[in-house]
Amino acid sequence: QVQLVESGGGLVQAGGSLRLSCAASGRTFGTYTMAWFRQAPGKERELVAAISWSGGSTYYADSVKGRFTISRDNAKNTVYLQINSLKPEDTAIYYCASGVRAYPSRFSTEKDYNYWGQGTQVTVSS
Repeated sequence: QVQLVESGGGLVQAGGSLRLSCAASGRTFGTYTMAWFRQAPGKERELVAAISWSGGSTYYADSVKGRFTISRDNAKNTVYLQINSLKPEDTAIYYCASGVRAYPSRFSTEKDYNYWGQGTQVTVSS
């Protein structure tokens, strides 16, 4: 069992920045990819960023490239998402996820991730 807990969400103005954190605990054995997903009201959950165990491979959705940065600290079992130049369209619940069968790619989707956090709300005002 692995537990993931997100934090760092909140209400910010457009153009602002936010840093999300996801701490993992439990049986975190082996190499695994970690990712951030988000789900806006009335929309499906989408992959926004992912990172390999070593940190050497990352993926970003086109809509967030240049604004979002994913990173991880394996010693702390924590993954981060630095979000800059926030837009109202970024408003969503953000979830972190981990999966040993997943890869930092658009082709690794929800089904490839084994564990999920509870989500943290990000709200961006105009």
